[in-house]
Amino acid sequence: MAITSILLYAVLALMGYLVYVMHKRMSYWKSKGIISEDPHFLMGNMAGLRKAKSFGDIWQEFYDKYKDTGPFLGFYFFSRPSAFVLEPALIKNILIKDFNKFTDRGFYHNEKDDPLSGQLFLIDGQKWRRMRTKLSPTFTSGKMKLMFPIVTEICDEFVQVLSKMCSETPIIEMREMLARFTTDVIGSCAFGIECGSLKNPNAEFREYGRKSLEERRHGNLVVAFTNSFPQLARKLKIKMFPEEVINFFLRIVKETVDYRESNNVRRNDFMDMLIDLKNKKLVKSEHGDDLTNLTMDEITGQAHVFFNAGFETSSTTMGFALYELARNEDIQQKAREEVMEMFANNEDKFSYESMKEMPYLDQIISETLRLYTVVPVLNRQAVEDYQVPGHPKYVIKKGMPVLIPISAIHLDERYYPNPKQFNPENFAPDKVAQRDAILYLPFGEGPRNCIGMRFGKMQTMVGLALLLKHFKFSICSETQIPLKFDKKNFLIGSEKGITLKVTKI
Repeated sequence: MAITSILLYAVLALMGYLVYVMHKRMSYWKSKGIISEDPHFLMGNMAGLRKAKSFGDIWQEFYDKYKDTGPFLGFYFFSRPSAFVLEPALIKNILIKDFNKFTDRGFYHNEKDDPLSGQLFLIDGQKWRRMRTKLSPTFTSGKMKLMFPIVTEICDEFVQVLSKMCSETPIIEMREMLARFTTDVIGSCAFGIECGSLKNPNAEFREYGRKSLEERRHGNLVVAFTNSFPQLARKLKIKMFPEEVINFFLRIVKETVDYRESNNVRRNDFMDMLIDLKNKKLVKSEHGDDLTNLTMDEITGQAHVFFNAGFETSSTTMGFALYELARNEDIQQKAREEVMEMFANNEDKFSYESMKEMPYLDQIISETLRLYTVVPVLNRQAVEDYQVPGHPKYVIKKGMPVLIPISAIHLDERYYPNPKQFNPENFAPDKVAQRDAILYLPFGEGPRNCIGMRFGKMQTMVGLALLLKHFKFSICSETQIPLKFDKKNFLIGSEKGITLKVTKI
């Protein structure tokens, strides 16, 4: 009886301690005298996520409500006190000027048990620095030029497939078609594999690409736990990705590497460069660190993030661009005339250099990324205490998440007049020159910006140019106006696809 009582008291004491710790954590900002909203016990200020609200909804709601209240808002990212940044000057400090104090993203990752999470986007500290140093030469303009013919070849196939489809029915759901196109491009460039998604929507790569983004291994409760207590989650060996997705990418990468090494195959693509990083002797980095060669697990993690980021972000951007061009036929026609002039000036040939001859199309892509920012928030984590210059009360503590709501900033009328209107003139050279560059961040900024920016823009521009050359896009009765956004995905996406009328020119 005595033992039972002791155990009961111990359990009650532990529960009481946990409640005390959580209460102290969830009242952190109030104790500091910084504006915040009362958080949900586990979800923090993310309550309603994936049900009533999307990620973008949450960032927009808090930004609109508190944007004039100080350099940052006290926020609770699940149960972790976080800094929700509001002022451009602080954004510039975090991303550029004082970057060394905010090198980490702070996302949960567990590369030991889940190799796919050991990717450049997720890892932190010296692991990130070393991996970034190794991979940076992979994304130079020279390397993009080598891969340009692969992209144009698959885009030509896309034109053929779409031509056949619109001859049968002009009403086409373009989001899925674009995802199949970019899946084939990145599958070829990252894995050297002919995915066949354009002709077969159920192709293996397309299926696993979809599962990788849409299927989650855990529900909201475990996700909240891993984000709130990442070190404990790693000790519990909690993985991020579904097991079948992990096994698929591990298998496909091993098969690809084994085949190329056994048959001395080179294609001048991402996989070649990753294999080189696996086999070649590497010199010291700029920081004086010894750069060890990539392991197979590391190759798999990087190939996986190339694949996901390469196909999803570009296809989403192209889909929203076509949606706006269908609604604004004068803009569409102006872009088409520019594309046709480029082809006329280059004897109907498309080269890497000729992309520079389409500045208006580039403005369209930039405006699409502003209005439909694919990744709506930039995440950073302080690696040491940081007092905001000029604001002694505002201190970002070591280990604290930092949230920069870029989609909300892109829709701020102080920076972009009539911000919800699609207007490529926002990116005319004179307008860009007048605006602080920190107010446009679809690819991030500073040393931890998107390493694949050049490839993403190349793929998007090639795809849109060839589509505009061969097709006219119009709205129809099945086009959802206004678009509704998917509440379940971290990335922005339309809830029911983008259905347009497609006419062969």
